[in-house]
Amino acid sequence: MPLPPLWMIPALPLAAVLLNLLIGDRLGRRGTAWLACGAIALAFLASLSVVFHLASLPQASRQVVETAYTWMRVGDFSADVAFLLDPLSSVMILVVTGVGFLIHVYSTGYMAHDPSFRRFFLYLNLFMFAMLTLVLADNFLVMFVGWEGVGLCSYLLIGFWYERPAAAEAGKKAFVVNRIGDFGFLLGMFTLFVYGGTLNFERLFGVAPHVFPYAGPVITFATLALFVGATGKSAQIPLYVWLPDAMEGPTPVSALIHAATMVTAGIYMIARSHAIFNLAPHALEIVAIIGCLTAIFAATMGLAQSGVCSTRVGRSGSKIRVLLMRNMSREAGTPVSVSVLLSNT
Repeated sequence: MPLPPLWMIPALPLAAVLLNLLIGDRLGRRGTAWLACGAIALAFLASLSVVFHLASLPQASRQVVETAYTWMRVGDFSADVAFLLDPLSSVMILVVTGVGFLIHVYSTGYMAHDPSFRRFFLYLNLFMFAMLTLVLADNFLVMFVGWEGVGLCSYLLIGFWYERPAAAEAGKKAFVVNRIGDFGFLLGMFTLFVYGGTLNFERLFGVAPHVFPYAGPVITFATLALFVGATGKSAQIPLYVWLPDAMEGPTPVSALIHAATMVTAGIYMIARSHAIFNLAPHALEIVAIIGCLTAIFAATMGLAQSGVCSTRVGRSGSKIRVLLMRNMSREAGTPVSVSVLLSNT
C-alpha cells in the first residue's frame, strides 16, 4: 500500500475546517462531530503509517523530506513549503494527533448542548492544522506559519465564550503575551538568515559551526531571541501570565493547550534547533535558569489551587516544559527530553 504524503497529515484537519465552513449548517451537530473527529482520526492513522515506514529504514537514513511547492523565490533566496519527518517530528505528530483525537471525542459530549458547537470544532480543527504544520515544517518560515496559527487559535479558543468578560480578557491576554514572544522568534529567525543565508533546517545547521563562532555574540543573541518566543508559547517566566487565565475557555481547550500541543511548541522549537543552541552555552545557561525558576514558581502555584484544571496548570508548568528545557540545556534534543514530554501527555 502506498504511503500517504506528509502534507496530507496537516491537510486533513484543514479540509475539515473548509467543509465545516461550506456545509456545516447542513451537517448538523452529529455530522459536524463525525467530520471533525474523523479528520483527526485519519490524520492519526496517516501518522502511524509514515512513522512505521520511518522506523523500518536504517537508523542513519531515518529522515524523509517532501516538498509540496516553492512558496517564494527572490534572488538567491527561495522558501519551500516542505515537510520533514524524522524521529523528533514523528514523536510529535503521534502525540498531537493521538491526544488531539481523544480531546475531539471528549468534546462531542462536553459541548453537546452548546449553541456554538459547530464553531468550537472549527477552531479545534484549525488548531490541529496549525500545530501539525509547526512540527512537520522543514524550515523556520513554515514553522512560523504554524507558530502564528497556534497563537491565533489559542486566542479564539480561550475566548470562545466571549460573552463572558473574563473569557474575553483571557483571550486578549494570551494573544498579546504571545505576540511579545513572537517578536523574539522573528528577531532570532532574521538574525539566523542574515548570517546563515538560509532558513532551511538542514542547510542552516550544517553551516552554523562555520559562520557562528562558538559562544559568539551573534549566535547568543539569535538563540536568546528564539528562546523569548519559546517562553511565550510554553508559558515560562516572564511570559507565563496568560496560562492560568486559559481556564476561562471550555475544559477541552485547557486539555488541548496544557497537555501535548501549544505549550510544547516552544519546547519542540528549541529541540529542533539544538544544533545552534549547542553553539551558545551562555544562552543554554539562561534556558536552565529560567526553567528552574519556572519549575519552582509553577509548582507552588499548583499547591495553592483547589480545582483539578488549575492544579494541572501548575503541574504542567513545573514538570513538562521546565524539566524538558532543563534536559535540553545539557544536551538539546536528546531522547531524555522527548521522554519527559511524552510523560506529560
